[in-house]
Amino acid sequence: MPLITVTYSSSRQSPSLKVEIAAAVSELTAGILHKDPKVTAIILKSVDAADWFAGGKSLAEQGRASFWLDIHITDGTNTKDEKADYVAAVFERMGELLGPLHNGSYVHVHDVRADAFGFGGLTQERRYIARKLDVRPQRAA
Repeated sequence: MPLITVTYSSSRQSPSLKVEIAAAVSELTAGILHKDPKVTAIILKSVDAADWFAGGKSLAEQGRASFWLDIHITDGTNTKDEKADYVAAVFERMGELLGPLHNGSYVHVHDVRADAFGFGGLTQERRYIARKLDVRPQRAA
C-alpha cells in the first residue's frame, strides 16, 4: 500500500540511480513505517538541476541536489515518532545517493482516511474490517 512519488535532481548520474533510490525508499518505508514492500508503489521523476530553483537560484548554480518525496499512508497506522524518524532517515539516505542536498528538500507524509484510500479495488477500511471479522474482504457492490 503506500503510494510514493520521488521527484529529484542531482548532478550524479548513473544508470542504476533510479533503482538505488527506489530500493532505499522501499527499505526505509518497510523498516520504519512497517509498510509491506509487496504493495508499495514508487514513482520516480528526475528533474534537470538547471530547472529546479531554491532560494532564487537553480540547483545547478548552487552545486546542490534536492528531492521531494510524497508518501500516502493510511491515517493512524504510524506514530508521530515513526514519521519523524522516517523524514530524517530519508533525508540522510537521499543525501548519500544524490550528493550534497539543498536544505529545501522535502518529505511529505499524507495521512489518508482508511475509507478514502486503498489498492486492488478495496479500501483500507474494508481490509481492516475483514481482518477483524476474519472474512475475505469484498468490494462494494
